[in-house]
Amino acid sequence: VQISDNWPGYSLDLFTYPQHYYGDLEYVLIPHGIIVDRTERLAKDIMQDIGDNDIVVLCVLKGGYKFCADLVEHIKNLSRNSERFISMKVDFVRLKSYHNDQSMQDMQIMGGDDLSKLTGKVSFFCFLLILFFMFCKDIVGTGRTMKVLLNNIEKYKPKMIKVASLLVKRTSRPDGYRPDYYGFEIPDLFVVGYALDYNEHFRDLNHICVINDHGKAKYRV
Repeated sequence: VQISDNWPGYSLDLFTYPQHYYGDLEYVLIPHGIIVDRTERLAKDIMQDIGDNDIVVLCVLKGGYKFCADLVEHIKNLSRNSERFISMKVDFVRLKSYHNDQSMQDMQIMGGDDLSKLTGKVSFFCFLLILFFMFCKDIVGTGRTMKVLLNNIEKYKPKMIKVASLLVKRTSRPDGYRPDYYGFEIPDLFVVGYALDYNEHFRDLNHICVINDHGKAKYRV
């Protein structure tokens, strides 16, 4: 699903959202109900492609947790209602490379159990992504973050690696990484909500929204 650069979004007056964010947002880019429906479709596409393989889900925290939880739940529901059972294990890593709304040069990979269990498995990396030129934290942009992560994972020789992301930010750079599955291609905007944060704020916002300058200044560190 492509959201055009001139898409005006939805008025905040049409939706409910936490009162403590009043005055901090420009508009709703993607309402929560549309996110849920699109995630369900991604789960169906994954189920069609995965065959009889088990899945190890590697969720990138913190922003990816809601997308990961919803996607995994949809896959489980589809598996329960089909003739084949898909076994899934979930692990978590955290990538850190943003300060305020600017990406940093160095990226940190934190967490994760013994990844040697990925050997021979089909691995889906669930990303809720957001970007500012760099694919970072939860976003696929230039692909720097994804390339570093995949380099760390591929040494364990999993049977297959697939990447699922809710959002892909559209940039002018042609060398950006493209996930195997993604929900929405969005303009080059800094968005918050649905577990995507700005300095740990807005994770409790169900919709994906565009933060305004007042909100950035208010929560800047």
